[in-house]
Amino acid sequence: MGHGVAGVTCSRLPPFHPTNVFPATFFFSSRTLRVPLAHHFGVSLCRAPSQRKSWCSTSHLGDSSELGEDRTCHADSPPLRQWKWRLVIAYDGTKYAGWQYQQTPATVQSTVENALTIVTRLGRRELGLVGASRTDTGVHAWGQVTHFVTPFPYDTLMEPHAALNGILPPDVRVREISPALPEFHARFAAHSKIYHYKIYAAAVMDPFQRFYAYHCAFKLNGDAMREAAKYFIGKQDFSAFSNAQRNDRKLDPVKEIFRFDVIEMGDLLQLEVEGSGFLYKQVRNMVSLLIQVGKEALPPNIVPEILGTRDRRELAKVASTAPPHGLCLVSVNYSQEILESPPGSPPISFGRTHKLTKCKLPFY
Repeated sequence: MGHGVAGVTCSRLPPFHPTNVFPATFFFSSRTLRVPLAHHFGVSLCRAPSQRKSWCSTSHLGDSSELGEDRTCHADSPPLRQWKWRLVIAYDGTKYAGWQYQQTPATVQSTVENALTIVTRLGRRELGLVGASRTDTGVHAWGQVTHFVTPFPYDTLMEPHAALNGILPPDVRVREISPALPEFHARFAAHSKIYHYKIYAAAVMDPFQRFYAYHCAFKLNGDAMREAAKYFIGKQDFSAFSNAQRNDRKLDPVKEIFRFDVIEMGDLLQLEVEGSGFLYKQVRNMVSLLIQVGKEALPPNIVPEILGTRDRRELAKVASTAPPHGLCLVSVNYSQEILESPPGSPPISFGRTHKLTKCKLPFY
């Protein structure tokens, strides 16, 4: 049964709680955010257009593409007013089964959603959290970008930012929260993504790099790897470098690689690749072939030969997929226009810093 608020019915509402009185109050640290009762219940009272915030959007329950669920209210309920927010998230993927939501084992998306539901008092269906990249099990990120929606605005983002990081485990951190335009989409609005893959090429592994770099006991030829990496640049069919996915989604195998750099820093090699998008395990498969070239087991011109086959089995004959822990999603790039803050929105939060107003220790 739906609940009625001011003549509006909706198929899903938060459970009743004695504190659900007007105005509803959300507690963040030492400050509060007051939201009208209708917003707390996830519905919108009828208002004249002039009363609406200029940067909110209307929807029945946000973006359902990630959730695969029926998110519509009853036919007689009006669209919900929504405010969209963008997160930049960093995480150590060692203990997580990738980004994509699942109940068990734990994923980064499910961990972030759990924190958001506590802070906003909204369910995951209402939040509609979407990530720019579905990183695999064990893959790290410094610049994962996501968006979610709320049926209420924030006057400041500092408090929810602090609250989220106070709830999240230490291996997941929200680096930035910003208001987003209604047309912003973390995945579909992205122009490019940058990944780094680290290889520690030495006889003995650096223990401080063991979770973030692949150990290769061979001395790698960086010049040969750079020559081979040039063949990846451009718009090409990368079918030979894509593993089969467990779902039935058909993705366009043609992707554009803008740059592929091999940077040597002593025993550490950092492979930096930027592209319009990547197929499933494409980066790790490209790295695996470059490692074989670096070992001088294969010539650099093996890259165009494998690309031309468009057959994953041909790559499997000469190289195995590189391990996930060396890979990190560094950044997701968008046009400056889509990143603009909406008019009247709160300032971007980069986290709260602390300052001493008075030194409490005597000088000696």
